[in-house]
Amino acid sequence: QVQLVESGGGLVQPGGSLRLSCAASGSIFRPNTMAWYRQAPGKQTELVASITSSSSTYYADSVKGRFTISTDNAKNAVALQMNSLKPDDTAVYYCTINTGGRRFWGQGTQVTVSS
Repeated sequence: QVQLVESGGGLVQPGGSLRLSCAASGSIFRPNTMAWYRQAPGKQTELVASITSSSSTYYADSVKGRFTISTDNAKNAVALQMNSLKPDDTAVYYCTINTGGRRFWGQGTQVTVSS
């Protein structure tokens, strides 16, 4: 089993920045992929960004150039630096890890972008 603990959400004004962090613990194998998903009210869950244990990254078009995902493999941790935030970025953000053929989810952290 794997546990994920997220932190760093909150309320920020448009144009501001936030950094989300996530630490995974438990039975973690390599290679693996860590990612951030988000779900806004009334919308489907969306993959925001992902990073493999070999540091290959993916970004949704809506966040390219504004968000940066990074990982610390030694600590099984992943971070999401979010800059130039927009009201459309408001959502619950979930950290995930794909390992051992399964995907595990964190509890989610709320990000609200509003003036």
